[in-house]
Amino acid sequence: MAAYCGESIPAYAGVVDLVTLDDIRAAADRISDGIVRTPLVPCLWADPARPLWVKPETLQPIGAFKIRGALNAISRLGEDERRRGVVSYSSGNHAQAVAYAAARAGITAHIVMPASTPQIKIDNTRAHGAEVVLCGEGEREKVAYQIIAERGAVLVPPFDHPDIIAGQGTLGLEIAHDLPDVEVVLVPVSGGGLASGVASAVTALVPNAKVIGVEPELASDTKESLRTGSLVDWPVEKRNRTIADGLRSQPSELTFAHLKARVHDVITVSEDEIRSAMAVLARKARLIAEPSGAVSVAAYLFHAAELPAGLTVAVVSGGNLDPALLSDVLDRSLDEED
Repeated sequence: MAAYCGESIPAYAGVVDLVTLDDIRAAADRISDGIVRTPLVPCLWADPARPLWVKPETLQPIGAFKIRGALNAISRLGEDERRRGVVSYSSGNHAQAVAYAAARAGITAHIVMPASTPQIKIDNTRAHGAEVVLCGEGEREKVAYQIIAERGAVLVPPFDHPDIIAGQGTLGLEIAHDLPDVEVVLVPVSGGGLASGVASAVTALVPNAKVIGVEPELASDTKESLRTGSLVDWPVEKRNRTIADGLRSQPSELTFAHLKARVHDVITVSEDEIRSAMAVLARKARLIAEPSGAVSVAAYLFHAAELPAGLTVAVVSGGNLDPALLSDVLDRSLDEED
């Protein structure tokens, strides 16, 4: 069985050990010197009846929250595993995070990325010293396991591991500490590592708070899975229709178990709503958010009727996007204002 974040992970047989608050607190101690403790930024332009704060993970060294899980996972590798190096697969932000964390640890990293990944994410991953291997759509995992077989490298998965979930959960610790009266937390959901970790921390520390996952309508497999009670499979071609390239993955058995137990609900947003939220963040909050990072604000702006009332935090999970896309989004928003 392939090495997987320092251990071999068996197939889940319906019983999953969920990440605990102690796991997340331990992760916070491990990664504290490698991340930015991002602030909660009050949005004075928001509806006064629904106060909004944003959590800008765009400020992280790699421009996204993924650095938290990658640093935690790599910090737990043994000496022999470090010598063999790591491999991962990602559409972009996890790729950059693993490359960054591996460089800090002085170990080699091979990152498998779809050829369709925005060029800025490919370039940034290479800039951190990783070897980037481009592949076709839906082939990331297959190519990654080929590299593992050839080189004996250790897999650092994007979301399907307790160390990744615990690392991402440190974001939830910060929210609960900085806004202990928080009532609603909006968090992007795709593979589910971020939502699992944030929900684990927030629900443990603020039991009355509701953690709401947000995903694109065009990649809403998680919402369907939670509605049916079991994982559903959407073909990659269907999920790839969304502009939110970081939200095209599907939950694993591990993350789905966390989502079922700790996430209050999942709502979906349209492509136009995502673009509008990006423009609002840029113009009113002075934050550059990629489509995947803007879905939480899109939910706040356009789906108030589906959300609980109360003090709300929207996690802006990343800001790595092609400048041409940002220009197009802002130009369109000006046209709509005219």
